[in-house]
Formats: sequence, C-alpha cells, structure tokens
Amino acid sequence: MKILMVLTSHDKLGDTGKKTGFWLEEFAAPYYVFKDANAEITLASPKGGQPPLDPSSDTEDAQTPATERFKADKAAQNELANTVKLSTISEEGFDAIFYPGGHGPLWDLAEDTNSINLIEAFAASDRPIGAVCHAPAIFKHTKAPNGDPLVHGRTVTGFTNSEEEAVELTDVVPFLVEDMLKANGGKFEREGDWTSFIVADGTLVTGQNPASSDAAAEKLLELLKA
Repeated sequence: MKILMVLTSHDKLGDTGKKTGFWLEEFAAPYYVFKDANAEITLASPKGGQPPLDPSSDTEDAQTPATERFKADKAAQNELANTVKLSTISEEGFDAIFYPGGHGPLWDLAEDTNSINLIEAFAASDRPIGAVCHAPAIFKHTKAPNGDPLVHGRTVTGFTNSEEEAVELTDVVPFLVEDMLKANGGKFEREGDWTSFIVADGTLVTGQNPASSDAAAEKLLELLKA
C-alpha cells in the first residue's frame, strides 16, 4: 500500500507580512494513520525539501497527540525535511494521494500543473484522493475525465466561509474554499465550525477542518482496503 502525501511550499500569507504553510495536525494525524497501517508513504511538495510550517499550527493550544508524536519522531522529521520535488513524481505505483491543508495550498497547489495532472490521473483510474481543510483548494482547476470540474455533482466539504471569517482571513486569501467548491458544482456539506466532519463521494474524500484530519485519513484507508 503506497500513499503519496503532497504538501505546500508556499509560506507567505498574502500581503500581511505573516507566514503560512502547512498545518501541522493535518500532516501529522494522517501521516500516523497511514504509518500505523503499514503504508509506504512518499512526501512531496512543489519545491521539494522542507515544506514551510504555519506557525499558528505550532502553538501550544494547537497540539494534539499526533503532533506531539511527530515532535518526538526524528525519522518522521527527517522525512518531512526531505520531501521529493513534485515535478519528479509519477502517479504510477501509488494507491492513493492525500493533501494536508494549511493556507499555503490556496496559493501554490491550487494552481500547480504537476499537482493538477496527478489528481486527474488518480481520478481517471478511480484511486482514492483525500484533502482536508484548505487542501480542497486543489480542486480549483482539476477536471474529471469527461471535462467537467472534478467536484461537479459530487458531495464535498472543506474549510467553511464562517471558519475563514473566524480566523479573520476572508480578505487575505486568494479565494474561499467553500465558494470555489460550490462554483465548480460541488454539493458542499458542513457541520458546525471546528467540528470534525468528512464526506466521501466515491473515491473522493474531503475533511472540513484540522479536527477532521484523522477521520479523513481513516476513510481513505478504508477505501483502499475495500
């Protein structure tokens, strides 16, 4: 069982002068769900090497058992510091692909042609695709084999407009995940802000927010085992 995890390389939070990147819990929780299932994990990012960590996800109140485990795991830290450059990755040989969020993907992975091509290849071969929180930004330009937006007519979730408003970044982000998914024809579902919530439509798995990371990864595994 081989799983490709793709992280952002983008570290600038718009014009705020603040840093962003990937959200630690959204990487660590799925990473260990997959690792504990004996999956072979490959980590990739557009620029390769160490992906930028969103500093807001590294504060004391943002820690979870998975992030604490990661902080004590030198092998995992080394793996993360050496992500493979996305342009060198072929979809062949992987059973599933998973995208952790953080605000970074809104800027780079949403527009990255290598990422778009990978997702479309996984979709065409009906292999599981997972994305949590802001990572459903990756579906902005991806197409289904029939040429429609990949999420068109499919049930999806992601970081909600009200959650973006709560973190006061509505006017900073290049687009709102919820609005984009709806504009692309997705049937957007949600629970209350910060509630763990995932949906699976066929082999497409999406999670609403950081709290949904474990459940999204577990659903992806369930699809793989089925």
